Amino acid sequence: MADMHNPKLDAHPGSNAEKDPAEWVSGDEPMTGAQASYLATLSEEAGEALPSEGITKAEASQRIDALKGKLGRE
Repeated sequence: MADMHNPKLDAHPGSNAEKDPAEWVSGDEPMTGAQASYLATLSEEAGEALPSEGITKAEASQRIDALKGKLGRE
């Protein structure tokens, strides 16, 4: 039987999966549509105000992480 291991799923040192969003090369770009949608969902579930649409990718990622923590979704 073939090996079903997928190396793309492994965390690699220095990958964005482990890098602080403040250190992302594209962190200063506007948040993505997917981030905006997920942030809206999490904000609603947490009973918190939705951040302004002018936030960056890095800020959105940090906010998403904080809301996931608050909601117990690590």
